[in-house]
Amino acid sequence: MDQKKKKVVVAYSGGLDTSYTVMYLTKELGYEVYAACANTGGFSPEQLKTNEENAYKLGAVKYVTLDVTREYYDKSLKYMVYGNVLRNGTYPISVSSERIFQALAIARYANEIGADAIAHGSTGAGNDQIRFDMTFLVMAPGVEIITLTRDKTLTRQEEIDYLNANGFAADFTKLKYSYNVGIWGTSICGGEILDSAQGLPETAYLKHCTKEGSEQLRLTFEKGELKAVNGEQFDDPIKAIQKVEEIGAAYGIGRDMHVGDTIIGIKGRVGFEAAAPMLIIGAHRFLEKYTLSKWQQYWKDQVANWYGMFLHESQYLEPVMRDIEAMLTESQRNVNGTAILELRPLSFSTVGVESEDDLVKNKFGEYGETQKGWTADEAKGFIKVTSTALRAYYANHKDEKENI
Repeated sequence: MDQKKKKVVVAYSGGLDTSYTVMYLTKELGYEVYAACANTGGFSPEQLKTNEENAYKLGAVKYVTLDVTREYYDKSLKYMVYGNVLRNGTYPISVSSERIFQALAIARYANEIGADAIAHGSTGAGNDQIRFDMTFLVMAPGVEIITLTRDKTLTRQEEIDYLNANGFAADFTKLKYSYNVGIWGTSICGGEILDSAQGLPETAYLKHCTKEGSEQLRLTFEKGELKAVNGEQFDDPIKAIQKVEEIGAAYGIGRDMHVGDTIIGIKGRVGFEAAAPMLIIGAHRFLEKYTLSKWQQYWKDQVANWYGMFLHESQYLEPVMRDIEAMLTESQRNVNGTAILELRPLSFSTVGVESEDDLVKNKFGEYGETQKGWTADEAKGFIKVTSTALRAYYANHKDEKENI
């Protein structure tokens, strides 16, 4: 009697590493392979159809698309907007946040079908191996984790040769750049990025500036969430993000280079283009300046920085993340109104806001103009009291004051 084959779920993107993994596990190791593509908004219908066709050609017994785009928004992107999260003040944490929700979807599917193992195509030099493995260890305990690319230290050419030798002739020739396209931006690796002194040429970007001149973009928020773009209402936040991307990408907005510390300890560099995240976060932050108190802004920035760092470093499952999300949500109760941006080729600037919660509009005074809530004598008294600590210090340390 034949021994029952072990089930393995391959986190299948359709790329070289996961294509090799599906075929090798089937042909060489005798696994029953279930290819699962976790879509967080970066795959087109055509790409998903091709993935399905190729998965079966590679030997999978079953292919599934796990669409977690809305879950990704509800449980991550929403809070990144609330927190104006940019890694090192630059990068909208595109890939790292996606990977967590792809891993969660794969783990759920593996548990659902009673898989013996989960496989993914990460190398041993990047962050994704940690994001996938940590999520699987927590969410699918006892399930074996297989990483052929990492464990066998495979080169791209070795994987290509193996696929070709076994009749899978997809074109995985070595490209100058590698891309990860998602709802929250596209990352670009390879080429000039490997040289710290160089930037990316125009040809490296997938989206190019097709508009000249300038135009205004009006983004309307309700309790911190984007609800309208140029007056057009959106019930689906994903469609609102896609609309902003369409408008901003035509000006080539959102390009930059991120340099930061990887989870494993080395520094990494990545190029990216992310029109929607940069415009939405820029507009949201601008609206918050009008609608939040000084200390709301300060403390929200502190926890949001930690939120982004934990998300990037595969700590999404840490319970404190739920606590931070609760604070970020509460902070948005008065973040209502429309932020107006001016778009132009490769850049944008803030113009103004329209909001019923605008704290600039108040009955006490207009900055630099006239005061209505206090008298001149009261202002002078306030200033004198405020200076008391400094006057006391320098009265006792006259030598320091003389050296300033």
